[in-house]
Amino acid sequence: MSAPLWKPSAARAARTNLATFMRRAAARHDAPISSYAPISSYETFHAWSVVEREKFWSLVWDEMEVIGKKGGTILEDGDKMPGAKFFPEARLNFAENLLTQTGAAPALYFRAEDGPLTIWSWSDLYETVSRLAQAFRAWGLKPGDRVAAFMPNCPETIAAMLAAASIGAVWSSCSPDFGAKGVLDRFGQIEPKLLIACDGYRYNGKTLSSGDKLKEITAELPSLERVLIVPFIGEADQGIGKSLGWEEALAPFTAKRLEFARLPFSHPLYIMFSSGTTGAPKCIVHSAGGTLLQHLKEHTLHCDLRPGDTLFYFTTCGWMMWNWLVSGLGAGATLALYDGSPFYPDGKVLFDYADEVGVNVLGTSAKFIDALKNAHLRPKETHRLSDLRMILSTGSPLVPEGFDYVYDAVKEDVALCSISGGTDIVSCFVLGNPMAPVHRGEIQAKGLGMAVEVWDEDGTPLEQGKGELVCTKPFPSMPIGFWNDPDGAKYRAAYFERFPGVWCHGDFAELTAHGGLIIHGRSDATLNPGGVRIGTAEIYAQVEQLEEVVESVAIGQEKDGDVRIVLFVVLREGAALDDALIARIKTKIREGASPRHVPAKVIAVADIPRTKSGKITELAVRDVVHGREIRNKEALANPEALELYRNLPDLAG
Repeated sequence: MSAPLWKPSAARAARTNLATFMRRAAARHDAPISSYAPISSYETFHAWSVVEREKFWSLVWDEMEVIGKKGGTILEDGDKMPGAKFFPEARLNFAENLLTQTGAAPALYFRAEDGPLTIWSWSDLYETVSRLAQAFRAWGLKPGDRVAAFMPNCPETIAAMLAAASIGAVWSSCSPDFGAKGVLDRFGQIEPKLLIACDGYRYNGKTLSSGDKLKEITAELPSLERVLIVPFIGEADQGIGKSLGWEEALAPFTAKRLEFARLPFSHPLYIMFSSGTTGAPKCIVHSAGGTLLQHLKEHTLHCDLRPGDTLFYFTTCGWMMWNWLVSGLGAGATLALYDGSPFYPDGKVLFDYADEVGVNVLGTSAKFIDALKNAHLRPKETHRLSDLRMILSTGSPLVPEGFDYVYDAVKEDVALCSISGGTDIVSCFVLGNPMAPVHRGEIQAKGLGMAVEVWDEDGTPLEQGKGELVCTKPFPSMPIGFWNDPDGAKYRAAYFERFPGVWCHGDFAELTAHGGLIIHGRSDATLNPGGVRIGTAEIYAQVEQLEEVVESVAIGQEKDGDVRIVLFVVLREGAALDDALIARIKTKIREGASPRHVPAKVIAVADIPRTKSGKITELAVRDVVHGREIRNKEALANPEALELYRNLPDLAG
């Protein structure tokens, strides 16, 4: 068994919020319970949290000091999935549980490209939310109405979301780099009454106006009653109908004590969207109570976030990690917001920001870590990072070499937590454990209260080997359902058809000897040559170790009644895909993975299509190669890259 890359000292582990929570659970419930001793180890505590879900989630409510009426029933129809109801008698408000502070201490830091550092105090945030909530009520918004945002990751966006949540309105957002069609594919389904939009944004040194896109978007959303324009780039009036400027909208209202609408636990909070690369985006509806409890658990216990800490996640408002980031306010943390390119003017910008505001927990994507590695940057030699104690990575599997890079080039004494879940649950199935060591290439733990297992194709739980990641029992952050899916048919088909009554997440996963997990890619992108399932991440982990290869994407091409692996590679400038490099690529994959992983074809391309959140889209590449229609190119950040894969002569033989 390999040695860990990092482990906390015994004293550090004992001081974590998780250790304290485990001790309180043991004391409150006279452990051991049902043969589980919660205090003995994380593994036994996790097992207890799954078996005794009512006790566990009740304890989360109490220990996190949730504001609201809890009610006497914790879980109703607890074995039905879907159908279970958590806290059916509860009444709460999401925003009330995030806005628990006032005063001069910072609630939000914000920096845009080349812009000055902006600081909003807790009082600034509370007062802005108060004025916005009054405006929303004056405009006739009520619980259940949809508020849509076409906004950058800035303080005004968070204030507007909290104001909407305070009155029980339902929030949905896209980032301003989305095209008009992509926005309409999403917001057109949910019929918002209010659109909050920026006049433009900045990215990679360029200032980009939103005026033309907004005219197209607002013209195609007949449900809109008002458009609130935030002057992000200071552009003059853009001639958008039904629009008000930010200051104009707030002017009639002075800050006063907020009136929070306390609504049922299952009241809708967010409508989020699937990537939409295989069709129209699914509109996934998440509850206020489920999102709140799950995020408080993840931030406080799994990330060891504490009042006064600074939490930074590099994200846009079109990725679920923005929603996850915002909930850090509920743990008393200060949020660090950044909007713009993470490589402008250079790859040091996010670490400059982390030093400037004293980031304690830093989140990013596996692809960003890989890009830093490929650029040979060594932040530990150029930055202090003295406050940084945890790095989070998600979006795609973090390969073992990414772990090596972080500990070699970023910081040695840091908990590196690869996390995985998704928009579907607005949270994580598997994530970090601040009491445990970090092993190369592994996600540390199953989430508390999450009955995560790995099943083979017949539905048999696996102790080792690769299979489908499933969750066998209900959990609070399951979606309420899909928008415009009155009988729930689309919702059930998305997660419960493969194994009836069990959530099948669509990840190809593996349990490890350390009690952790490895995600090998999406199940629908899993390769199946000769009937053997292979995760694409296993191939990427090998080939991207080669100096000549910047990035790669693998697909299965249907050929002669079977499937063969085709690997596309983006090469570093000056490199050429000659026979020698192809041979080295195949040897690396054969020796590092297995002979079955070796591609039949290796082809050089200039770019790889990806979603707005940076995820490689194997399915879109596969469909182009097979001549199938790509139904929603607007979901991609670089849809033009798809043309690089069409009618390639190298694929004919």
